[in-house]
Amino acid sequence: MNPLATQLTAAVARADLANRHGRLTAFNGLVIESSGPDAHLGELCEVIPAQGRQPVQAEVVGFRNNRVLLMPYGNVQGISADSLVRATGRSLSIPVGDGMLGRVVDAFSAPLDQGPPISYDARYPLYREPLNPLDRAEIDQILETGVRAIDALLTMGVGQRVGVFAGSGVGKSTLLGMLAKQVRADVTVLCLVGERGREVGDFLRNSLGEQGLKRSVVMVATADQPALVRTHAVHAAHAVAEYFRDQGKSVLLILDSMTRFAMAQREIGLAVGEPPTFRGYTPSVFGQLPKLLERCGRVRGSGAISAIYSVLVEGDDMNEPVTDHMRAILDGHIILQRDLAARGHHPAIDPLHSASRLMSQLVPAAEMEVVAEVKRQLATYAGSRDLIELGAHQRGANASLDRAVDLKPGLDKVLCQAASDNSSRAEAIARLRNALASTGAPA
Repeated sequence: MNPLATQLTAAVARADLANRHGRLTAFNGLVIESSGPDAHLGELCEVIPAQGRQPVQAEVVGFRNNRVLLMPYGNVQGISADSLVRATGRSLSIPVGDGMLGRVVDAFSAPLDQGPPISYDARYPLYREPLNPLDRAEIDQILETGVRAIDALLTMGVGQRVGVFAGSGVGKSTLLGMLAKQVRADVTVLCLVGERGREVGDFLRNSLGEQGLKRSVVMVATADQPALVRTHAVHAAHAVAEYFRDQGKSVLLILDSMTRFAMAQREIGLAVGEPPTFRGYTPSVFGQLPKLLERCGRVRGSGAISAIYSVLVEGDDMNEPVTDHMRAILDGHIILQRDLAARGHHPAIDPLHSASRLMSQLVPAAEMEVVAEVKRQLATYAGSRDLIELGAHQRGANASLDRAVDLKPGLDKVLCQAASDNSSRAEAIARLRNALASTGAPA
């Protein structure tokens, strides 16, 4: 048999020679139930509405009582009882390519910015197999962010995963915009999930800016879109980041926010019958979070994905379930404090309650001594802040507290930074050394 005949025979063997159809039997506003088709979990199906309307894409999300449970991706206007459900035989994947740079796209990589059509290079699966732990390369290179408080006191590495934890209105979006513009990476993939439509335009214009957009891919799924589209956007953003990483590039992935992703996943889980746990979150939420985070990192013989995940802390409760779970599985956490923001200290990063788990293996011992001394002075001041503000602190009674009081204004001046200010890490360390030495403190 010649090679062409062999290829054709193999293609026929792989082909699905029978159409797989089912019939819609119920719809509760979130989930479509159908009798058939013989589809697998995660398979893409099409629901055929009334005549003259386009098919609605839906994903198989579960099974119940010999019925297939599907969640639609688009507007289901026009579907009816006995609407046809057709299995496509493929799982979800998205188109990716270098042509996405500088563009704003939806959860399916279609352009939202009214620009020309995007030229794609490949298709990447939405749900990729996890990396072999032994294929991961050591994180030994510092990632400069341009934010002094992070670079000096919470140093990040290329391939590290860090969370930005903040309540509403504390300056989280401003900080993410600073990072998107200033982090030294080849490509930035920015995913905005569950945002109000107005906020998307504001973020692009005011936080990211024209220069930041040039080397970025911005993926958007607004709050009015179905829960499945919002979760799809998060997985799709990771797939886009993996594409650029596989080209050997250093990628910065910024995702805002994981709390809204968890809420969308909770909505899906409850709709398909999962039992609710604390605050209504379903088990699938906590199963999805580590799967997502493990897609990032540095890979041997390839590039790296450094990830910054924002977490919207509900009610400023740092022990609420999503916040607590994310803090446990990340490689570091940056906490923004509301009282710092209220005093005009921006970015409102609390260095005493934030941490980078890889900092000790990235930073030389001499610089770690500077960092330890800065945190020691800030902790001494914080421990007696009430006494100081009440005027009960008397100089000479406690020499270490006197020193902390003297150093505090200089340290605050270094750690405060305007959104337009870009500072190198070497400059940040030098300025902290000078602040410590200003009253004879050892550096």
